[in-house]
Amino acid sequence: MTVVSLDQTHREAFLRMLEDYATKDPEPGGFYEKGRDSFDTFVQNLLDDEQGLNLSEGHAPSTHRWLIDDGEIVGIVRTRHHIDTPFLHDEVGHIGYDVPPSKRGNGYAILSLQAGLKSAREKELIRVLILADDANPPSWRTIERCGGVFESSSWSEFWNCQVRRYWIDL
Repeated sequence: MTVVSLDQTHREAFLRMLEDYATKDPEPGGFYEKGRDSFDTFVQNLLDDEQGLNLSEGHAPSTHRWLIDDGEIVGIVRTRHHIDTPFLHDEVGHIGYDVPPSKRGNGYAILSLQAGLKSAREKELIRVLILADDANPPSWRTIERCGGVFESSSWSEFWNCQVRRYWIDL
């Protein structure tokens, strides 16, 4: 397995991942749908995001990485360089990760989060906040296995669910 920066060479793997989401778990895969029609623009927007270019209001620069195993995207991780707005602090945290539905249960979530923690260290963060849906025990167990310390659980207006907040000291 390798962790890679985004580029156009993984277009076919990306489209296969989109189909996996579309057929097995469409809601979480919705963000990636923007890449279906214009993959090059999607990748460029994420690369710009990493440089802090053209950010939406209230958002922060984020490092995006894909985990590739045997030519397939098995995980995606986003590491926000800071969380200094209420939205970032209260609703999304420093690190978000996704594992395509057919790849779940194989340890890719842990590897994705570890890649995000590595990116956070490279950005010289000393502590990161990670949020997980309270109804998704595999996600919060992944965070706990990677050193996450539970802080609290609260209702998220943005996600429309109860979320658990974890901190990891780097």
